[in-house]
Amino acid sequence: MTEMVVPKAARPRPRVRGAAEEPAWVRWSLIAACILFMAAFLVIPLAAVFTEALRKGVQAYLASFTEPDALSALRLTLLVAAIAVPLNLVFGLAASWALAKFEFRGRSILITLIDLPFAVSPVIAGLIYVLLFGMQGWLGPWLAEHDIRIIFAVPGIVLATLFVTFPFVARELIPLMQEQGTEDEVAALTLGASGWQTFRRVTLPNVRWALLYGVILCNARAMGEFGAVSVVSGHIRGHTNTLPLHVEILYNEYNFVAAFATASLLTLLALVTLVLKAIVERRARAVACGEERPR
Repeated sequence: MTEMVVPKAARPRPRVRGAAEEPAWVRWSLIAACILFMAAFLVIPLAAVFTEALRKGVQAYLASFTEPDALSALRLTLLVAAIAVPLNLVFGLAASWALAKFEFRGRSILITLIDLPFAVSPVIAGLIYVLLFGMQGWLGPWLAEHDIRIIFAVPGIVLATLFVTFPFVARELIPLMQEQGTEDEVAALTLGASGWQTFRRVTLPNVRWALLYGVILCNARAMGEFGAVSVVSGHIRGHTNTLPLHVEILYNEYNFVAAFATASLLTLLALVTLVLKAIVERRARAVACGEERPR
């Protein structure tokens, strides 16, 4: 007697269990593991930074920020971020526009170069600039002859910061622009808009939240960069020390209260960045849901 073969379409499909149907002990175990992980690697270290910073009281904590070296490090950190972030904004817009809207030879190479800072250690990036612009570097003698200082000066710090931060804006915009395609731009050009009008009134409004998100991440990395800046700065107190380098010097001198106070300032900047990032993500999701609703 032969067995009847049931067609695949007629066979009952296996029921897939949803996440909400898992046993309670599985859900609570995963939640507990996440909470313990966050407490061990995020909450406790953050609490330790502020505890050590306030160990000798609020007055000692606030006095750490009034020292000339601390103020100089803060000014230099803000100056470098104020230079690097706008330049990365312009580069990110230009690169994402070119990669997402046009097909050209060498496009894959440009994408690889944009991702290069993610693959190269920041210390190696700093060494590259030393080999280029240092006294014994390729351009060092010419720069010394014309009294131009790049290494162990502000220009070297800006260059190192630019190198480690330039992928952030571009990497936020490229996938979004590729998903949006070129239909809106083509329609605007067909209706008689110029290239600048198309960019300002069509492309830029479509990517404004991703652009702001990339700028926030870029600014956070620019203010917190240590490796590349450490190589090219020379650690000259009051001149080429940013806040992360100032923390290292204070800690090595056993000035723990001032070191942790400065570290707490960087921590607060990071927390503000996370809050802004969450606000931008929430706003972007709200806008996306509003655009997807049927008219």
